[in-house]
Amino acid sequence: MQAKLLPLQILVLAAVVVFTLFLWQGNRGFSLADEGFLWYGTQRVMLGEVPIRDFMAYDPGRYYWSAALMSLWGDNGIMALRGAVAAFQATGLFVGLLLVERAGKKQRFVYLILSAVTLVMWMFPRHKLFDISLSILLIGALAYLVQSPTPKRHFLAGVLVGLAAVFGRNHGMYGAAGSLGIMLWLSIKRAEGPRLMEAVALWAAGVVVGFMPVLLMALLVPGFATAFGESIRLLLEFGATNLALPVPWPWRVDVASMPLGEAIRAILVGLFFVATLAFGTLSIVWVFRQRLQNRPVSPALVAASFLALPYAHYAYSRADVNHLAQGIFPLLVGCLVLAGAQPARLNLPIAVALCTASLWVTYVFQPGWQCRTGAQCVNIEVSGRTLVVDRGTATEVGGLRELAARYAPNGQSFFVAPFWPGAYALLERRSPTWEIYALLPRSPAFQRGEIERLKTARPSLALLSDLPTDGRNELRFSSTHALIFQYIQEHFERTPESTFPGYETYKAVENP
Repeated sequence: MQAKLLPLQILVLAAVVVFTLFLWQGNRGFSLADEGFLWYGTQRVMLGEVPIRDFMAYDPGRYYWSAALMSLWGDNGIMALRGAVAAFQATGLFVGLLLVERAGKKQRFVYLILSAVTLVMWMFPRHKLFDISLSILLIGALAYLVQSPTPKRHFLAGVLVGLAAVFGRNHGMYGAAGSLGIMLWLSIKRAEGPRLMEAVALWAAGVVVGFMPVLLMALLVPGFATAFGESIRLLLEFGATNLALPVPWPWRVDVASMPLGEAIRAILVGLFFVATLAFGTLSIVWVFRQRLQNRPVSPALVAASFLALPYAHYAYSRADVNHLAQGIFPLLVGCLVLAGAQPARLNLPIAVALCTASLWVTYVFQPGWQCRTGAQCVNIEVSGRTLVVDRGTATEVGGLRELAARYAPNGQSFFVAPFWPGAYALLERRSPTWEIYALLPRSPAFQRGEIERLKTARPSLALLSDLPTDGRNELRFSSTHALIFQYIQEHFERTPESTFPGYETYKAVENP
């Protein structure tokens, strides 16, 4: 029987895998939109601003993690941000591999390598590695509880769920749903640990402690509590966590009209969507049955089972491959844990099949693959580092710099809407408005507040795109932000430049 790997050995493996991936594609690709959203926020935190209060943001945790490491390195650039995110990614991969390795009795190292490749290939897009890693860390936290459901571990599980919510309130909700399911499961034929109500109380106390950074910000940072409450109200007002897309069910793939490779990928994507629901449903039924029959179940499998449906919600909230990647890890970890407990003659073929399917789906989304040849991508300079990006992105970056030099020189303010928060980070300027990614419809009162900010900042340049998001006319900027759109039309003058497809360039009327 092969000896178990030590946690330090698994940590080294996870670090080597993440570092290798970073060497391959760390400087590949760049997004002024989604990645720029995280980059801009981290830059502002490094300058003393507060997420959510001072600018539209994710929950605070990821900004302070990134800002802490980037400040330590003395670098506010995009590569420093990617390094900070990769450090968090390595933590998530370590926990995932530890869960897989501990589940098997006769685990081969090659099985762990296959598991590492499977997991890391689904770790995209880059700006969402916090969310992906958090889903794995929650599986680890709840597996730790199931392994020995003592009062202390109930409290610690709550702490980790609360801490996850500091990085993303949706992870707090998903972790809470999984935790409550597990505590109910543990209450069946309970042989040890606290009773159900006591367990919930201990866990809830832990959640409060874990969420304490945000609670302290609400108490001590002027204006944060109001802004945080308003962000929740806006989410409830919109009634969804994302702009929905149709689910790409495998039976809807038009195989006849697609190249074979693309058709296989589309079918696999649909099957993975189906599998997230199937695993989440069937595995819960199975672990409850095992509990009722007093049969042992892997703690990691129990944790993955109770988190699968909550994270499937995220995958289905905007049913594309990017969001599937952020909701698939309970399924992946659960399958690898199940297979790892089987004899080698079974677990290796299963791991190879899952790894192959994962590679087939995900390789085209990797920046290193997308920029694998010089004909596809070109070199540009961003924050003092060389990035290899597609030609369209290179044109956007060059055009932004040219327009800023012409219409907003010497650090003058400019306004970009709705898609490019990274433009502010690229040029190291402060957004004149709170909202930096203007996708969702906003009330007249909100827009009037943003117009007042524009009046105060006096931007000399404005870039507007009025394209229909997801092909929906009601999501054009002129519809979702009609008052701001009208303000720009009345107080800025259209320029003849057509630097970017879909964007119109305006200069302030008082500019020559």
